[in-house]
Amino acid sequence: MGKGRRRKSKENRIGKMCISGIVFTFLIVMSIQIVNLYKEDQAYLAKEKELSAQLEEATEEQQQLADYEQYTQSQEYIEEVAKSKLGLVYNNEIVFKEQNEEDN
Repeated sequence: MGKGRRRKSKENRIGKMCISGIVFTFLIVMSIQIVNLYKEDQAYLAKEKELSAQLEEATEEQQQLADYEQYTQSQEYIEEVAKSKLGLVYNNEIVFKEQNEEDN
């Protein structure tokens, strides 16, 4: 009976060591996965911040374009373009032109 108990005790010890090794390996693998997931999460957070900033810039640009579109449809813009590019003036306006030094 002594040899039987020793054999079972030795087998139990080997079994416990194998299970302990498997559990330890599992813990190492899970720790590595947790670290990798944390790194990915940080990368996604940085990307989200960058995309939020781009969205804000695009929204501001869209608002500026909408304001400019509204301005180009105003009477003030039409008069400005007519005066600057076409040289048109109202009947009661007097136009003063600068004299260049070359003209003297």
